[in-house]
Amino acid sequence: MMNLIVDVGNSRVKAVVVCGAEVVAESVAEKYSREWFEGIIAGYDVGRAIVASTRGDGEDVAAMLRPMIPYVVVFTPSATPTPLANHYHSKETLGADRLAAAVGAAALYPTSDIMIVDFGTAITIDYVVDGAFLGGNISPGVSTRFRALHEFTARLPLCSATDDVLDYGRTTSEAIEQGVMRGVENEIRGYVEPFLREKGKKIAIFTGGDAKYFVKRIKNAIFADCEPVVYGLNRILEYNAELD
Repeated sequence: MMNLIVDVGNSRVKAVVVCGAEVVAESVAEKYSREWFEGIIAGYDVGRAIVASTRGDGEDVAAMLRPMIPYVVVFTPSATPTPLANHYHSKETLGADRLAAAVGAAALYPTSDIMIVDFGTAITIDYVVDGAFLGGNISPGVSTRFRALHEFTARLPLCSATDDVLDYGRTTSEAIEQGVMRGVENEIRGYVEPFLREKGKKIAIFTGGDAKYFVKRIKNAIFADCEPVVYGLNRILEYNAELD
């Protein structure tokens, strides 16, 4: 029996078919539909599904899936059991993707304290220490910073992430690119370096769409080969199926 993992984010929807710990199919779209889900699971023996949504429409997605899949879990950090202790104080406002990534990272590195940096629309910096999710911090993501400079000024152009590393920009576009990229780099370095210097076994994991730019810039960070959110959601689904 296979699992369907549905991660509804701020700007995209990701659906992944998992067999054991192996991804056998995946698709990404801006919008979901019954037909889209049917196409993803066609040809696979999918018996369970989990839905996590940052948009608050998890129940709508689940209602779409239940006629196709016998066992469907809507993951909410405040109500869904997880195999990782959750010490966050306002669980009802905790993003499902943040807790799922923490569960996934803890399963991948069970003997370490972990910092998870997710470079998405927002940048989240979260901590798993002594086998528990403690919480973390949130700041604007790379693309969000570029859009803010463009939309809240009269003349600054809209720029995007770059691999170039310059001491200073020689054009306005370069100045914006380097300002944002170096600003994020220094911000994240300020979290990672003190954390890794602490006593004990520590790991910093980078994930998300823009992680590839910063794993090159910040030493000693691990780029997540498999996505911790997907891995964590699959672990949470299996855990709940065992409880039932």
